Amino acid sequence: MGNMATEIVGFLLASSGWILVSSTLPTDYWKVSSVDGTVITTATFWSNLWKTCVTDSTGVSNCKDFPSMLALDAYIQVCRGLMITSVCLGFFGAVLALIGMKCTKIGGSETTKARLTVLSGFHFILTGLCSMTACSIYAHRITTDFFDPFFVAQKFELGAALFIGWAGSALCLLGGLIFCLSLTEGFTVRAAYSCSGTSRSKHSKTSHGLRKEPGASPRQFGRNAYV
Repeated sequence: MGNMATEIVGFLLASSGWILVSSTLPTDYWKVSSVDGTVITTATFWSNLWKTCVTDSTGVSNCKDFPSMLALDAYIQVCRGLMITSVCLGFFGAVLALIGMKCTKIGGSETTKARLTVLSGFHFILTGLCSMTACSIYAHRITTDFFDPFFVAQKFELGAALFIGWAGSALCLLGGLIFCLSLTEGFTVRAAYSCSGTSRSKHSKTSHGLRKEPGASPRQFGRNAYV
């Protein structure tokens, strides 16, 4: 029961993290224009992995999709690939977890379900690593330009999508580790029970005389042995 509860907790954490990571893809604010040192702000610039937009003082936004994938900066292309990979890995991890968890009735034998569980744990761990790497690369580019004294173009600050992505990555990593640790704990308990049962069986056989050590002479009983 304890192992089953641990798997449920790990599944809830990992699934919540995957949902947060998936929500960052359509989120608008990956980076927002900085107002540091600006007295009057007439427009706000913001971007994500798919488009760049500007919002004027009246609240009207105009967006422009990136015209060419090949003409994009390399870090945006890398972040796109990592985030899409992260979402796909999280989906397959959730499916494998549902099949391999002890509280479900599908998945086959206990050994097969255990293998599916640890495989889903690795999927969630990779999901967290990919999304965390993507958010970190994007944030590194923003901070590098912001603190560069020779960078004279519009400077940006970290958007809300990056923080959501980091939180989702941490949950995916935590859920995947819980899946792997719960499986290790289950194997340890089963191994200890198996060893205990084997030693008890050996002791029972020896005490009833059903097992004879090699080289031991058979017991001889005389006519008046029980008198």
